[in-house]
Amino acid sequence: MLLWIAVCAICAWWQVGRAIEGNQLSFLYSIEWPVFGVLGVLGWYAMLNAEKVTEHQQKARQEYEEKMRAEALAARLAAEEAEDPALAAYNDHLAQLSHESKKRLWGH
Repeated sequence: MLLWIAVCAICAWWQVGRAIEGNQLSFLYSIEWPVFGVLGVLGWYAMLNAEKVTEHQQKARQEYEEKMRAEALAARLAAEEAEDPALAAYNDHLAQLSHESKKRLWGH
């Protein structure tokens, strides 16, 4: 982390020097490098203080996912049972067409 802060500080100082010499874009970069340094420190702090997932939380999450999958499957099966007859006929027609041999078009 100290290396990251040092590199960001050196780069910011270098960009300030270039901005003073007349490079207008370096004014933006001289602000950007300290922001990178601060974001690096915040990310490092967040990574160190992230809470670990307990076994109870993991088990609760797995149970919730299984429940949601079961509900989605039940909804999908209910939708298939309540399918419109016209839509079912159209889907059957498309399935039949997909199994027939294809005609060659445009000389292919």
